[in-house]
Amino acid sequence: MKNTILLAVLLFCSFSFAQEITLDKGKFFVNGKQISTRETKQLLTSDFKATRLFKEAKSKESFGGLFLGAGITLTVSDLAIGLFSDVKYPTALTYAGVASMAISIPILSGRRKKIESAIDSYNQSLKQSSGNYYGIDYQIVANQNGIGIQLKF
Repeated sequence: MKNTILLAVLLFCSFSFAQEITLDKGKFFVNGKQISTRETKQLLTSDFKATRLFKEAKSKESFGGLFLGAGITLTVSDLAIGLFSDVKYPTALTYAGVASMAISIPILSGRRKKIESAIDSYNQSLKQSSGNYYGIDYQIVANQNGIGIQLKF
């Protein structure tokens, strides 16, 4: 009897570690509680494909943000120089800034889709592995006789 209870407790504990991640307005949630990007990254390490997609999305976000920030900085600094001195405005700095901002648009455009596919991949891997714990395949079943656990070794 003790072994049966121990096995049942171990099986139900595996459900508590399998937590689905949801994405809402760019924020990550587990069981309705918001988690940080770092915690999300740690949760995704169990699935190689999800980890790779998440890292690609974050690197796209970094490079796109770099180009966007550089473009805004170049454009605003050239505008300030044009306003406070007798230099003809716009100069090459403005054109370089606008080009940098234009380059950032396609870089930033695919990051959300990659993050969503990483989260979907992770959640799918949870659903596939939730019924297997140390070589024991189990399912919760219900029929006319009641509710129970079906174990397959």
